Amino acid sequence: MFSYNKNYFFQTTRAFKYKNFKLFFLGNGISLIGTWMTRIAISWLVYKITSSPVLLGTIMFAAQIPTFIFNALAGVWVDRINRQKMLFLTQSFSMIHALILAFLTLFNLITLWQLFALAIFQGIVNAFDIPARQAFVTEIVTEKKDIGNAIALNSSIFNAARFIGPSLAGIIIGFWGEGVCFLVDGLSYIAVLISLIAIKIPKENKPKKSGKIWEEFKSGLSYAVKMHPIRNILILLALTSLVGIPYAVLMPVYVKDVLNKNADSLGFLMGASGLGSVAASLLLAAKKEYSTGLTRLIFFSALLFGISLSAISFFNSFLYALLIMPIAGGALIFQLAASNTNLQIIVSESHRGRVMSFYSMAFMGMAPLGSLIAGIMAEKIGVPNTFLIGGILTCLGAFWFFFLSDSMET
Repeated sequence: MFSYNKNYFFQTTRAFKYKNFKLFFLGNGISLIGTWMTRIAISWLVYKITSSPVLLGTIMFAAQIPTFIFNALAGVWVDRINRQKMLFLTQSFSMIHALILAFLTLFNLITLWQLFALAIFQGIVNAFDIPARQAFVTEIVTEKKDIGNAIALNSSIFNAARFIGPSLAGIIIGFWGEGVCFLVDGLSYIAVLISLIAIKIPKENKPKKSGKIWEEFKSGLSYAVKMHPIRNILILLALTSLVGIPYAVLMPVYVKDVLNKNADSLGFLMGASGLGSVAASLLLAAKKEYSTGLTRLIFFSALLFGISLSAISFFNSFLYALLIMPIAGGALIFQLAASNTNLQIIVSESHRGRVMSFYSMAFMGMAPLGSLIAGIMAEKIGVPNTFLIGGILTCLGAFWFFFLSDSMET
């Protein structure tokens, strides 16, 4: 499945030869640490205020449902306008969001309705930010053979932040509270904004405006549906997002009610998941050839993620959970990164923004419904049973993907 160059380090970091990618990688990496701190701080704050898995799931629903609603429109705009300027705008709005959270929390003004409103606001921003970020890679990495490596490196920095951010958040929440996490996140956006200003893209590489928005959306949807590999990848990803990924939303409940632990333990578990994801990302980055083996990798990673999610439901041991979480995190990032890379390789440039918006809808858009369902199920049948059902359904989806794929070699 994998073929590696003898010069492992060069093979793994070859996308760094592009100055623009290096700038974006560094700036984005710093910002993402703050983003993950905020994700953990919000989930802990909501559950501390409400003690309700349903309300926790509902807040996550509010944060993610705008991605599903607005992603289709966002994908058309990503194919029409300057992606660099769009990213600067979305990152600026995200910075404002974090600073407002910090102000309200630090001065003890935060309420549940404010968390709902701010979650919806950030969800709308993410609807435009995610497809723009995915499509932007092809502008800052100009050779197609290096796109897979760039995507894997982006995944590695995302998951390194996923490892560092929650760990820092657990410590900061314990000593200073959630508000300081939000403040650090707000300040961290300065790095990515500076990197976006420094990036210089040749004028001919920038997307051009054309056609009517509704017609372009229909064209992109028809393209994705008719291309069987694209359609199958998106359906499996949507299923994983619906029944598997919401496990992260329930982790505060799992830690507090099942393991009887505190915010520090939540940070360690999410950090362990991030550590597994970093390892998976680096393995993908070192892959020499991206034209083969990705379909097989998507199947096996989805299957392993489902098995891991099911396994964690059987024991209420912190140590056991700490051992399982890196496997679950690594398997999930294998599926996400392999799906992203496969789509980026086979999609035409004229449809890239729209297809990546469908990728975002499948990944982020189904998660709000999954979070809501998971919250209700957790309250009715408990968190462990919710994890078990999600894991089984994810495994079934992986086998569906296996039998519908024309070949496991692509």
